[in-house]
Amino acid sequence: MEIRKIKETCLYVADLERSKAFYKGLLHLEIIGEVKGRHVFFRAGESVLLCFIAAQSRRKGKLPPHFGSGHLHLAFEVKKQDYQPYKTKLLETGIKLEQEFDWGQGYLSFYFRDPDQHLLEVVMEGMWER
Repeated sequence: MEIRKIKETCLYVADLERSKAFYKGLLHLEIIGEVKGRHVFFRAGESVLLCFIAAQSRRKGKLPPHFGSGHLHLAFEVKKQDYQPYKTKLLETGIKLEQEFDWGQGYLSFYFRDPDQHLLEVVMEGMWER
């Protein structure tokens, strides 16, 4: 038995509408679920990005309470040939890149922040492959 992948990643955000404007409006992720004032879920390829209001998900409900704080990090993967066009597209929206990094062997990634100051990264497909 082995774990195949991380299916969901969760960020705790201050404002769901602002997060929707960023992740759907600027990054073009599809919204696949939403409860007003509590959470919004986005499809990111085969993965799911969960954005929760921490004070709401902290409360006991149908699922165990969970919450967090601080600036978290996650990376989105794009095809190698889409890396530069994607970077250009984000720059055109006004997103400021913090850094670009050369991982060697032809792999690059770049970093930027979401409205809650979570550190996001776009990596070229193939990084960390077995």
